[in-house]
Amino acid sequence: MSPTEGSALETRGGTPPPRVLVVEDEQPIVQVIVGYLEREGFEVVVAGDGESALDAVREHRPDVVVLDLMLPGIDGLEVCRRMRTFSDAYVIMLTARTEDVDRIVGLSVGADDYLGKPFSPHELVARVRAMLRRPRARAADVSPVRTFASLEIDPAAREASLDGAPLELTRTEFDLLDVLSEHPRHVMSREQLFELVWGGQWFGDDHVVDVHIANLRRKLGDDARAQRYLRTVRGVGYSMGTGA
Repeated sequence: MSPTEGSALETRGGTPPPRVLVVEDEQPIVQVIVGYLEREGFEVVVAGDGESALDAVREHRPDVVVLDLMLPGIDGLEVCRRMRTFSDAYVIMLTARTEDVDRIVGLSVGADDYLGKPFSPHELVARVRAMLRRPRARAADVSPVRTFASLEIDPAAREASLDGAPLELTRTEFDLLDVLSEHPRHVMSREQLFELVWGGQWFGDDHVVDVHIANLRRKLGDDARAQRYLRTVRGVGYSMGTGA
């Protein structure tokens, strides 16, 4: 599998353009997505089923994966779950289903964002760009290790540990932890978190933030009754606790 014809090989100055893998089996949708992305200067790779998508992630190492939920063979959820064992590429999941549970499950298996069909190609491009504005800039910042009881966060190394054991966090989970821990006890709204972590415009969907917070809270051993690290402030947002 190779990048689609007509995609730019290099941007100005010789730097390779960001690479996007589009995983979609409906050719009319593929053509629209690829056309818009290529016009915006992205290099695009296409896969039409789940197994091919996993091969393409390994071979081409995309920066962003646009992943349809409903695919021939293994579906998008399983693709995302398997992909997360060897890749931290950003994932935007496409779903034609309207049930919230499908979107929540998609985020739970490691997707970073989702977009419901039918969607605006302009919005998809905007979300891809938002993904690429995310933590790479933050990762270069020199910040001291932050300690909250038995939780340690190293922003520079992008690592976190709990009781001395490394935490297996997705990019989005680490970014949320990084942003919240940078300002302990400061309550941040969902809109603020979306802007700082996802790097884009708030689309008014609480699930995107809430599900990632829930996943992170589970890995930190928090729950609704014992919010040691991630605290919910009803009607406002979330804050970082001391761990006590």
